[in-house]
Amino acid sequence: MKLDRIDIKILYELQKNGRITNVELAELVHLSPSPCLMRVKKLHEEGYIQGYSAQINVGKLGQILTVFTEITLKNHRQIDFARFLAAVEKLDQVVECHLVSGGYDYLVKFITAGIGEYQMIMERLTDLDIGIDKCFSYVVLKSPVVKAHMPLTGLFPV
Repeated sequence: MKLDRIDIKILYELQKNGRITNVELAELVHLSPSPCLMRVKKLHEEGYIQGYSAQINVGKLGQILTVFTEITLKNHRQIDFARFLAAVEKLDQVVECHLVSGGYDYLVKFITAGIGEYQMIMERLTDLDIGIDKCFSYVVLKSPVVKAHMPLTGLFPV
């Protein structure tokens, strides 16, 4: 399926507000409701829309700790990467894991109840012997800019 500028605009608006009504969405993308709904259904069918979720303000629930961790593996065979990923995928506290270029292999984002929980997780990962050579932790003090949406209309101008 080849996307046009209206499809990109639909995706952009839906990622900002997944609960928008079809009539409101149609108005924002300058379509009538019926063709807009057909496009949204097609975007679902083609896998461009994976699902919908609520964005939770975890700060209102209580104290949390966010830590970005640079992780370097001892070896760089495919099996080493697979073993590491299999372990971190099982951790609910890992909310992002990125294979990166540069001075380390992975950048992992942890959300925990506190430094003690984070330390226990890192000790457990080390004890599992999944190939971690070294890690550096960066505790987030404040997050002044966090966006839940991507700049689709800027990334994919059509």
